[in-house]
Amino acid sequence: MTKFVTASIIGCAILAGCTDAQRGPDMFDLEAGAMVDGGSFGGATMHNALVQTGQQDFVVSLNRRFEAEVPTTINFDFNSARLGAEAQRILTEQAYFIQQFPEVHFRVYGHTDLVGSDSYNKELGLARANAAVAYLISLGVDRSRLEAVVSFGEEQPLIVTEGRERANRRTVTEVSGFVSGNGMVLNGKYAQIVFREYVESAVPRTGLVGISGSEVSTTN
Repeated sequence: MTKFVTASIIGCAILAGCTDAQRGPDMFDLEAGAMVDGGSFGGATMHNALVQTGQQDFVVSLNRRFEAEVPTTINFDFNSARLGAEAQRILTEQAYFIQQFPEVHFRVYGHTDLVGSDSYNKELGLARANAAVAYLISLGVDRSRLEAVVSFGEEQPLIVTEGRERANRRTVTEVSGFVSGNGMVLNGKYAQIVFREYVESAVPRTGLVGISGSEVSTTN
């Protein structure tokens, strides 16, 4: 009898822990995994696929190179999405780098300081990201390669303060992935994409004319 009561209590506790969406006579008619799928299964599967095919490692490598060679962050005045002269200069550098890698997607994240409401700062962060994207497009970057415009609003401050902090009013550009369908990507030549100029620098170049007028081959 004691075992029966204990089992009943455990069973009730389990049922009480179910969400409203999971309760009901048809909850066991769903496909396997439906009750525990919080919407992240597909993301995990995609991440595993990217790692196993080598894409993820090279995305990380290229992003590190991007961060090392180009300023990835621009800042804004308080309550503004207007691009200043310094922001335009940095975005110009970003555009030049981006155009060297037509096989790659980039993402722009918008941020704000902690002044103002959450909803307002979400909109402001998005406006800043849109301003950065629009400027990159004006410099010749294909819009389809700017994979997404995302606003974190005030969720990820660099400096935690309730005051006006310029460092928090920013957008950050990052490598987000490879362009599907591109020939280099289809062939899995991620290393050649990431280290393009280094690979090309080791390839003999022809077409230079020597003093004698004959074509010569050189290496860097």
